[in-house]
Amino acid sequence: MDQQIKLTEMPNIGKVVTEKLCQVGITTPEELREIGTEQAFIRLQTIDETACLSLLQALEGAVQGIRWHNLPKERKEELKEFMRLRRI
Repeated sequence: MDQQIKLTEMPNIGKVVTEKLCQVGITTPEELREIGTEQAFIRLQTIDETACLSLLQALEGAVQGIRWHNLPKERKEELKEFMRLRRI
């Protein structure tokens, strides 16, 4: 049986983000993938008013297993639009 990977082993997810994810009930990579980028971000906003586009993109990169810089342009645009709508 494969050893389960930890949140900190995902791309873009360091110790601080891991701690915040755990605070909102997301404790494994599987939970993050199941919940999805946007819903995980909404949860994080409840405890971190400084949550920003960079964090949103970092979460998406982690879900996809890539550095956020390498996200497809279309997905980056979708995330920007999501952030814009969250501010309204």
